[in-house]
Amino acid sequence: MRIDGVDPERVEAPIAAVLRAQARRWGAPLLNHLLYARRPTIFRGVRGMWGGLDASGLLDPKLVALVNRRVASLNGCLF
Repeated sequence: MRIDGVDPERVEAPIAAVLRAQARRWGAPLLNHLLYARRPTIFRGVRGMWGGLDASGLLDPKLVALVNRRVASLNGCLF
């Protein structure tokens, strides 16, 4: 990343909980979330968007996973 993310040990408790869950699932917090966490209001907004998409049931979770991987690939991210 061109901009350093946060130290996961030095963030608000709700953000730390999300980052810990990501570390359990993927082995480390996602880099984009470490960046979003620099501004907690932006972090909450992004998480709200993904939570809303999940809750809507409009997108199949498999499609969401494929889109995430494709976007990560386009951005040069090793997902």
